[in-house]
Amino acid sequence: MKIVLHTSDSRGHANHGWLNARHSFSFAGWFDPERIQFGALRVLNDDIIQGGMGFGTHPHDNMEIITLPLKGDLEHKDSMGNSAVIREGDIQVMSAGTGVYHSEYNKNPDKEINLFQLWVLPNQRDVEPRYDQIPIRSLHQKNIFFQILSPHQDGQGVWIHQNAWIHLLDADAQTNHSYTIKSPGNGVYVMVIEGEITIGDQVLKRRDAMGIWDTAVFDLNVLQGAQVMLVDVPMNA
Repeated sequence: MKIVLHTSDSRGHANHGWLNARHSFSFAGWFDPERIQFGALRVLNDDIIQGGMGFGTHPHDNMEIITLPLKGDLEHKDSMGNSAVIREGDIQVMSAGTGVYHSEYNKNPDKEINLFQLWVLPNQRDVEPRYDQIPIRSLHQKNIFFQILSPHQDGQGVWIHQNAWIHLLDADAQTNHSYTIKSPGNGVYVMVIEGEITIGDQVLKRRDAMGIWDTAVFDLNVLQGAQVMLVDVPMNA
């Protein structure tokens, strides 16, 4: 088994006042040649957006973009004609494909938003742009990995153009969990949203992350009640 450790304080940081962003991988003005991507996972940003602020209309193409609000509501508009509010407990996916423009704003003038945004490199280029959004509360299970994204249109959660899965774990303290990587050649990027876990001898605390590959299965032990995100992606992207 191979691993790479990314502690919370090793992430890139950009505080623009209206936006306080932490970057797990090289992004915008922060560049680390050792932190370009983890397999097909190109971006994992941990953004705090102040009330009434946001990203004006901007373009994307040939990228699978996944947004998970951890706190607060995000207003989305795009060139496909979608206008929606992505709420805490939702997951949104946008396949940029041949090209799309969108904007993202904090819906509430007096409350900040905290969200994860992930960019995954697709396995098909120039697809027709698409948008999807679902609540994931109904998928939630306690003390078990529950799937919120997969490559399958008829699977649990949303889907993207890549052999990738995202699972969440909401686990009690002193519980042990075994994760099986979903596809040969894939690795898993484990992000601790809250709490404290161990993988092997390594302790991971809030917003610490570990990339794991060249194994089929690994164990995750929860020291303190934890919420964990696991992003299972091809390593040869």
